[in-house]
Amino acid sequence: MEQSHDLLRMKELIAILDRASKAYYQEGKEVMSNYQYDALFDELQQLESKSGIILSGSPSLSVGYEVLSELPKKAHPSKMLSLSKTKEVAQLQSFLGNHEGLLSWKMDGLTVVLTYKEGKLLQAVTRGNGEIGEVVTPNALTFLNLPHVIPFSKELVLRGEAVIRYDDFEKINEEMTSEEEKYKNPRNLCSGSVRQLNSQITAKRRVRFYAFALISAQGMSFLTLEDQFSWLSAQGFEVVEHTLVTQQSVSDAVLSFSQKVEQNPIPSDGLVLSYNDLLYGQSLGSTAKFPRNAIAFKWADEQAQTTLREVEWSPSRTGLINPVAIFDPVELEGTTVTRASVHNVSIVEELKLGIGDTILVYKANMIIPQISKNLTQSANLALPTTCPSCNGPTRIQKLQDTKELVCENPDCPIKKQKRFSLFVSRDACNVEGLSQATLDRFLQRGYIKTLGDLFRIKQYKEQILQMDGFGEKSYQNLIQSIQKASQQTTLPQLVFGLGIEGIGLASAKLLCRHFQDDMQALMAATTDQLLEVEGIGPILAKNFVQYMSQEKNQEELRDILSFVTFPEKQSRDKQSSPIAGMTFVITGDVFLYANRKELQKEIEQLGGKVTSSVSAKTSYLINNDLLSSSTKNKKAKELGIAIISEQQYQRIRDGFE
Repeated sequence: MEQSHDLLRMKELIAILDRASKAYYQEGKEVMSNYQYDALFDELQQLESKSGIILSGSPSLSVGYEVLSELPKKAHPSKMLSLSKTKEVAQLQSFLGNHEGLLSWKMDGLTVVLTYKEGKLLQAVTRGNGEIGEVVTPNALTFLNLPHVIPFSKELVLRGEAVIRYDDFEKINEEMTSEEEKYKNPRNLCSGSVRQLNSQITAKRRVRFYAFALISAQGMSFLTLEDQFSWLSAQGFEVVEHTLVTQQSVSDAVLSFSQKVEQNPIPSDGLVLSYNDLLYGQSLGSTAKFPRNAIAFKWADEQAQTTLREVEWSPSRTGLINPVAIFDPVELEGTTVTRASVHNVSIVEELKLGIGDTILVYKANMIIPQISKNLTQSANLALPTTCPSCNGPTRIQKLQDTKELVCENPDCPIKKQKRFSLFVSRDACNVEGLSQATLDRFLQRGYIKTLGDLFRIKQYKEQILQMDGFGEKSYQNLIQSIQKASQQTTLPQLVFGLGIEGIGLASAKLLCRHFQDDMQALMAATTDQLLEVEGIGPILAKNFVQYMSQEKNQEELRDILSFVTFPEKQSRDKQSSPIAGMTFVITGDVFLYANRKELQKEIEQLGGKVTSSVSAKTSYLINNDLLSSSTKNKKAKELGIAIISEQQYQRIRDGFE
């Protein structure tokens, strides 16, 4: 009990000291005196000495980051088998018989085997294919909750799951600038994060480790799995959440776990039931595929039959109109469900939906309502020909074999909202401090009707000062931000901010460079002239010409240009640069630059180009995550294009490679 209290206090002290250090070194703030910091540091060291445990993140550690050329491989002493699976509680009861079991989460991450010797982490190896794994020891040392030093001095081997919690996963995705770069789920992100060549990347991903099996502890013997878990906890490890069960109580325990799925911060895809009696479990041996001492329980999707009453078409800020099924109320996983997203027109057609159809609905992962099957398939659902928001005409667009419904009205309120949001965004005119809520109010009140109206907002000063949340200071801050934008926005940023379909910031830079930053030449460019620009294809050229051919767009652009003064270009000797004329694609995290924009700016100043997608014309893909399974990495490998780190890029830039 005392050691458990010491561990909690150590974790608390590490968090306090970490916050104090970040405030002092990163923010220039002093949240505690040196005397207080030293006292807390001394207390932590005393507890570490007393317990023999040093937790990850402790300021008493000094862990450097490592960069490897490739991950070493290592064979496991014995093959790591998968568990047999069931969706029936009755089978769990049959499995237990008269024996006691331990029921725990089946965590959804990456299995890692750890070896400690003389109280220190010696090696960490991934599960791999069950026979051969990859050595990831430098990365394991960055796991947030993994002890680096433990009181047990002999050899210890244990297994556990490396995971990224849902809240950390969402924060990491929020930092991604495009939908393409966002990670699909915590499991994939965790797998890629643990298998990094650069442990600094792993450290940024906030990976945690939860033990679920003790393989061996030299000189120690245990009778039960519960005893092993208690002993591992005393060594400083966090173990998977678990509970003792019998044949009579396992059903209630499964129900209890199922009720905690939505609140569980750790990704899981079911439960694991193991015999608590270790000798009995070991005596059962294994089949060629599965051990006999444990079984996995997968959640059976609870389905309910209901009647489709309506499909609501919901316009989004991207201009897509998404279908939502509305049906008679049904009970699923303890809640009443009446709605489920159908996502797009392709799924509507695949399900052959029609009003009055009998459908089966379920909760994907026990959380998200979905339609699993349409039993009657009347296919009588008519797609709306007008937008629910503006009554403008709709059309079907097909992207990568997926049909979507879109609103054609350029003046649709939701489209307009999106257009203004893009115009003031960081990569466009970068009007700092202008929130979406304030922008929406300006639109609703008619203060801004065209993009150029933003620069005339001062004429509504009195009305703005009467708005909730606005005072003289906040009004002046807004005006200063708009003034700054009018003086610092570059031509490529402005072209991007116009919201021309398909024209991103990279395409805008290609166009402006080709036409030597001559806006008048750009406005008058023909499709053939645009196709001469490397990286601009027929669709983008067509979209650009269509936009510029409309008189109202030309008037709006001329209006904006009357307010904007472009910063003067710096003269640069690009021809002497080793990367002049090269084309780069940048993806993933960067460490030697403030952000990817800074790296992109350097490349362009040295005469190189940066594009958003990998093609045969790409010279290099810059990605510190060399093992990433992203679409960009896959494409580069298919085309035989080198994937390089920042360090390798700098060697090329400096002429060493």
